[in-house]
Amino acid sequence: MQMDDANLIHQGSCHCGAVRFTVALPDHLSGTRCNCSICAMKGAVTVYAPLEDLTVTQGADTLSTYSFNSGVAKHHFCSSCGIHCFHQTRSMPDRYGINVACLEGMSPFDFAEVLVVDGVNHPNDNGGLRRMAGMLRFEPATG
Repeated sequence: MQMDDANLIHQGSCHCGAVRFTVALPDHLSGTRCNCSICAMKGAVTVYAPLEDLTVTQGADTLSTYSFNSGVAKHHFCSSCGIHCFHQTRSMPDRYGINVACLEGMSPFDFAEVLVVDGVNHPNDNGGLRRMAGMLRFEPATG
């Protein structure tokens, strides 16, 4: 990891390594999940960065993009291993939601609590109101 002003530069990749990227993220992160149809199925914990802070360094031609409904959100995944790497969000189209499981040295289990955003009642369909659907908690097993 390198420093980029107040952000750390993280290395990321898909499961098979065909897609690699870097992203500048703040030192202190909060992970979120979403309960919309695609996010509920992929189950990723995400952190957010401006579009310009993410650079695909390898395998841009291996990335596939899935979009549905309004077509605003662009979900980028590796066409070889199928892992969701990041997506351009619908509620903040100037940002990527990055799958923390794709970031070196990070895991979804690093977050004791993960806020779940109510994507079923998306802010863009709900007068801009952003609601929370709940909270996921992780407690490591002992002994």
